[in-house]
Amino acid sequence: MNQTSYRLDGKTAIITGGGSGIGAAVAGVFAEAGAHVVVAGRNSKTITDVAARNGGLAVQCDVTCYDQVEALFSQAAAKTGRVDILVNNAGMSGPVMPVAEMDLEAFRACVELNLFGALNCLKVAARVMCEAGRGSIINMSSLMGLQGYPMRSAYSATKFALLGMTEAIAREVGPAGVRVNALCPGAVSGELMDRVLARRAEAEGRSVEAIVEENYTSVSALKRWVDPREVGTAALFLASDASASVTGDRIKVDCGRF
Repeated sequence: MNQTSYRLDGKTAIITGGGSGIGAAVAGVFAEAGAHVVVAGRNSKTITDVAARNGGLAVQCDVTCYDQVEALFSQAAAKTGRVDILVNNAGMSGPVMPVAEMDLEAFRACVELNLFGALNCLKVAARVMCEAGRGSIINMSSLMGLQGYPMRSAYSATKFALLGMTEAIAREVGPAGVRVNALCPGAVSGELMDRVLARRAEAEGRSVEAIVEENYTSVSALKRWVDPREVGTAALFLASDASASVTGDRIKVDCGRF
């Protein structure tokens, strides 16, 4: 395939949860591929920093608020005249605890952001992209959207649901030339994972090092963490013409955690 298939020149990509971790890495990879990146998130400072590094636009947005999502797409379109790509990445890790002790409000908050926040973005993106007759939507699911993990029932529930939405919506918008796919990262190194590990260590009464060795690095074929830019590169494939015939699918990026 021609190398230019992986370029995003002239395209506009909205990246939610773009101020750190996977979102920030995706913004960097996309900008290097020629995209104009619109970095969205709740933290004004972090999204401004990421946008500045990549010559993009920062838009403060809480994806759980539908009006703010509509404004996000409007600002992106006003800046460049088009919206070609959505990376539906905003999310939270949710409560880390056994279901018998579940904090129900924390569970609801996880569903509100990870699922309804994603739905708000999908609703607007589908309308905008179908009207334009083009587009690529990338939903950020997880390895925990493919198999449940102990004490992560809230997060797993949302990420399983996001895969079902990916398949359903891909069939809805496909006739208009819009593609919808999902990425399923495994354990990705960074601040979010550090917070998850700290909560899990407290809940299980074990050291972070023991949890990492037993549950993450030793059980992966490559014996290491996933780097955020590796998720960004997989997202680039799904955003670009290199994956022109791929829709309704999911790709694992997990260093071989079978």
